[in-house]
Amino acid sequence: QVQLVESGGGLVQAGGSLRLSCAASGRTLSTYAMGWFRQAPGKEREFVAAVSWSGHNTYYADSVKGRFTISRDNAKNTVYLQMNSLKPEDTAVYYCAAGWVAGTNQQDFGSWGQGTQVTVSS
Repeated sequence: QVQLVESGGGLVQAGGSLRLSCAASGRTLSTYAMGWFRQAPGKEREFVAAVSWSGHNTYYADSVKGRFTISRDNAKNTVYLQMNSLKPEDTAVYYCAAGWVAGTNQQDFGSWGQGTQVTVSS
């Protein structure tokens, strides 16, 4: 089982940027597809972005396409989510996840971090 720890969350004004990091321990990330999901207060957790084990294929929710970028550095066992042009509706707890298939389905991801809070003020 791989352990995941997110960092980089915080409070930012609308239009600002944040970069989330997800550091892994226990196993190498290089064989896992990785994803980012988020859960806003009172809402279900939703897909944000995913990247294949090689980094060659990426997937995004329509709501973040063009603003967020997922990337990975397998040598550092870390995955990133660069978030630009942030909006108040991006406010949520962001979770990193590791799985076998790079896609939008939460059931494809078996290991999850504890989450990091992102708050975007208007």
